[in-house]
Amino acid sequence: MNPTTQWDDEDKRADRAADTFRQLFGASPDGVWAAPGRVNLIGEHTDYNDGFALPIALPQTTLLAARSRTDGLLRLHSAQGDGRITELAVAELAPGVVTGWAGYPAGVVWALTEAGHPVGGADLHFDSTVPTGAGLSSSAALECAVAVAYDELYALKLTGPELARTAQRAENGFVGVPCGIMDQMASVCCTAGAALHLDARTPAHHQQVPFDLQGQGLRLLVMDTGVTHDLADGAYAALRAGCERAAALLGLAALRDLSASELPGALLRLPGELVPLVRHVVTENARVAEAVSRLREGNAAALGPILDEGHASLRDDYRVSCAETDLAAAVAQVAGALGARMTGGGFGGSVIALVRAGEESAVGAAVTAAFEAAGYRAPRILTVTPAAGARRLAAVGAR
Repeated sequence: MNPTTQWDDEDKRADRAADTFRQLFGASPDGVWAAPGRVNLIGEHTDYNDGFALPIALPQTTLLAARSRTDGLLRLHSAQGDGRITELAVAELAPGVVTGWAGYPAGVVWALTEAGHPVGGADLHFDSTVPTGAGLSSSAALECAVAVAYDELYALKLTGPELARTAQRAENGFVGVPCGIMDQMASVCCTAGAALHLDARTPAHHQQVPFDLQGQGLRLLVMDTGVTHDLADGAYAALRAGCERAAALLGLAALRDLSASELPGALLRLPGELVPLVRHVVTENARVAEAVSRLREGNAAALGPILDEGHASLRDDYRVSCAETDLAAAVAQVAGALGARMTGGGFGGSVIALVRAGEESAVGAAVTAAFEAAGYRAPRILTVTPAAGARRLAAVGAR
């Protein structure tokens, strides 16, 4: 029952997950599903303001081997956990009952039952290569793997945005993190070779934007600083509350409704502590629009300055970066990256860098050396491509 590594072939990982499932639960799974982590190219802390974002799905995924049950029990096991099986009664699921990693999958089942869907129990075994606490949406990958599996196990026939909304409700209402919908939409709805242009107000109207790194001689690095975060600790909620307060003071449904031309006058009407939050959200939405335009023109290299501007805004206005993410972004920029910024909710996590093909090693080495000189743990550096969203895999066990 060995956990897999990110370098394992996905079919081999699926076979291993099915084998482990049989050892754990004494029967074959009904199927094996995969849901990816995500990297957000631009559009950070905009989704809960009804704004815009531009994420891609990662090749790193959470695999789920699953089998339905008829007795109302939910049994959970993770290859990255402590080895124990968590057993819960679906009928007794409620916010605050389940803590730790198991809250995310249990929350999805709770959200489905709360929405009136006729679902029951299941045996679930997870094996993930999405780094946790790195700002790459490991929690959304857990949730979305359960959502797509339950959709098939119980013949729910939900759409991608409906599955994403279910996963978001699990994180909001069951786990207690007031996240927007971007992470879950990316995990469910992204396609290989494209970025997802998300309008958080109307997620069903998302668009796929070609993002041809290989064809344009580019590479995207993800540098995991090793500084972990827990978005359930209150800091994230405080930011969202500040944005909602600002929108109310301005008489807006959400900050998404404030245009760049209206921004200067609006800032004069706000208390000082809300000014930088509003400035970030409005300018970040504008950066998403510019990034989409550049990608549609086939000019992905033009994302570089947009990434740099986004990082400065997250650092100086939203104040969600940290010393490690600031160092990684700054060194990558000096070492030749076209642009770099922190990605994810912040308070640690990862930095992305857009580089020309052949310069990955030099940029990665420069960041690693800078971390060593500063006394930080060496970053974990991945080269990623836009991958497919959540799906059932071909390699599945039979009853």
